[in-house]
Amino acid sequence: MMPRAEILKDIVADLRMAASFVTILPVASSKPAPDGAVARATWALPIAGLLVGLAGAFIYKVAIRVGLSPSLAALLALATTALITGALHEDGLADTADGLGGGRTRERKLEIMRDSRIGTYGTCALILSFGLRWSALAVIANPLAVALALCAAHAAARAGVPAFMSLVPPARPDGLSASAGAPPGRSVAVAFALGTLALVLMLGPAKALAGLFLLSLAGLLLARLAIRQIGGQTGDILGAFEQIGEILILLVAASFPTGG
Repeated sequence: MMPRAEILKDIVADLRMAASFVTILPVASSKPAPDGAVARATWALPIAGLLVGLAGAFIYKVAIRVGLSPSLAALLALATTALITGALHEDGLADTADGLGGGRTRERKLEIMRDSRIGTYGTCALILSFGLRWSALAVIANPLAVALALCAAHAAARAGVPAFMSLVPPARPDGLSASAGAPPGRSVAVAFALGTLALVLMLGPAKALAGLFLLSLAGLLLARLAIRQIGGQTGDILGAFEQIGEILILLVAASFPTGG
């Protein structure tokens, strides 16, 4: 049986790796990650997402306190979450939209997704993503409800990533997703449980159920689209999945919001 000190050490290492995987925070270890470490650490992605959501919620609260409108506060909160993640997921969404929407062949789609330039499809996808999330937060308005919605969205949107990585094969032998590997079943299960818990505690059972259904449906549709068009998933596809999840959870949270 592994000593408690070793277990705690592994948990801290996984948390640091998950945070470094989805944010620009300088928390990664200076030592090279051993094989399978990134995949194993994916269970902690919802916790890393929770930290991102808390950062956005803090800025929203400060903005409201200094007299800014909910609309401006919502925009600042979104800017904060994009800043702390290095717009990693937004970049994935834009590249996915450009690649799947603009390429005619599998090879061309993958080539477009690797191109750092943004096209029309990617621009439209980003406008829709920011617009829908901003509108949802502005509708919710109440600082506490916004904080709960942001934390739920950022945790749950990342909770499904390990399952997506496990069930959908990499589209190419190199790249971020392929190098990370397939998460083990325990990591998939723990991430799902943490994401579900976040939804239930922060949005209530009814909205949690709606959020889980929509996240599952979105994941299945995106997986089918990715497999048909490029043969599997990439880091960009995972980023798009996270963004879609954020949007859906925030829209669920905005339905029948509490307070104003």
